[in-house]
Amino acid sequence: MFIDLPEKRYYKIGEVATAFNVNASLIRFWEKEFDIITPKKNKKGNRLFTQEDIHNFKLIFNLVKERGYTLDGAKMQLKKNPESTFNKHEIISRLESVKAELLQIKNSL
Repeated sequence: MFIDLPEKRYYKIGEVATAFNVNASLIRFWEKEFDIITPKKNKKGNRLFTQEDIHNFKLIFNLVKERGYTLDGAKMQLKKNPESTFNKHEIISRLESVKAELLQIKNSL
């Protein structure tokens, strides 16, 4: 899944939910379920997600929504073999960005 977010230091929960095309409640739920997601909170309690959190959301989204893992299965995969999971996701992410760029070039011709 290719996520098109502008380069920023922090993202609000609404921006993340819109980018992933999910509800904000799912973002909050995954935050509680997965330890690798640790957003900062401001004085009002609003969640502010970093680039690392967005990368982890992409990984979890890939495991749960695209590859069909259950939440427990995704947690086990991340704990059992994190390096392999991150590497595979990084390769898939790069290929998808190349595909999106090629499609954009094709449409401009």
